[in-house]
Amino acid sequence: MAQYRIQQIEDYVELIGAAKVERIRNKAKEFEGLRVANFNSTYYGGGVAEMLSSMTLLMNSLGLQTEWRVIQGTPDFFSITKKMHNALQGGEIDLTSIKKEIFEQVIYENSVRNFIRHDFVIVHDPQPLPLIEHYEKRCPWLWRCHIDLSRPQPETWKYLRYWIDLYDAAILSCPDFVQEMEPPPHFFMPAINPFNIKNRELSDKEIDERLAHYNIPTDLPLVVQISRFDPWKDPVGVLEAFKRARKELDATLVLLGNFATDDPEGEQIYESLCACRDERILILTSGDDSALVNALQTRAAVVLQKSLREGFGLTVSEAMWKGTPVIGSNVGGIRYQIEDGVNGFLVSSVEQAAARIVQLLKDKKLRDEMGERARETVREKFLLPRYVDQYLDLFAEFRK
Repeated sequence: MAQYRIQQIEDYVELIGAAKVERIRNKAKEFEGLRVANFNSTYYGGGVAEMLSSMTLLMNSLGLQTEWRVIQGTPDFFSITKKMHNALQGGEIDLTSIKKEIFEQVIYENSVRNFIRHDFVIVHDPQPLPLIEHYEKRCPWLWRCHIDLSRPQPETWKYLRYWIDLYDAAILSCPDFVQEMEPPPHFFMPAINPFNIKNRELSDKEIDERLAHYNIPTDLPLVVQISRFDPWKDPVGVLEAFKRARKELDATLVLLGNFATDDPEGEQIYESLCACRDERILILTSGDDSALVNALQTRAAVVLQKSLREGFGLTVSEAMWKGTPVIGSNVGGIRYQIEDGVNGFLVSSVEQAAARIVQLLKDKKLRDEMGERARETVREKFLLPRYVDQYLDLFAEFRK
């Protein structure tokens, strides 16, 4: 019979030290049996689902009864919530009464299907936000917003604030995203699970096999961006920066993406990018292959995250963990991961991105030094126990 196991906090001793592990374990003892419900809108695709998967398992291993529920919705519903998501990041939306009606009706239907007898409810992002309206409130409700709220479209913010203001706390990824609202803000930067397939160490043989399986050539340096096919990730800007860099040296670009179930725009963006393919520009859709993501981030000479807005950008920490230098846009949560010129580069234009690609590809010593510092940054700041530790502290605040 197979032996099943989930990650334990003790597994992190070698990475964060025995003292931190012991402190988290002792904190968790006070919450043994605590019932926590998490709601979000997709079970795969993007960093929120990945973090929920790892976080809920680690919390359960610490004795907290932590559930993860995914709301159900129609294509119309997810089309509307994607537009809301874009609007919260500064995009435009025509928020008609029929769109509001569809959004609110679907959430009401989900409230009928989900029974809550918990000690804490954590609602992630705007999609499930109105759930709070449909329950008799017997416990603290927390709104965890993972997106860049620095410049929300006013009409959308005003519409959603009705529900936001019903929550007991708001958890944002960084202080830049604070907006006027009733619940007091808390700041939890996301974190990675270093033991899952995407982030654990792969052998050279495993990496070679994954890359060969997708016909990814390794004769030239690899420049990689991994993210959902989303206009905010600026894949067009990545292509332009790579084309400029390629005038000075040869390399291969891999744009790897996936389609989240709550993001209907992705397929159209993927199809538009495919027109730019050539033998040195690969557009791949196997972003759900965690071993491939790992292989690319590990083998890449340079990883890009050229987002126009970014709540955090877990792919930055993932690549940094593998000792790979990252060129990231100077926006949102990326700025909290990359210290410009120390463990990677921050850029604000296509021209700057192209120049940094050339600089890193020409200088292996710089790549190695930055990569080493990048991994250490993640070890100190962006591993999962720190994230769980912050939730335990927040739970404790409500028990005072």
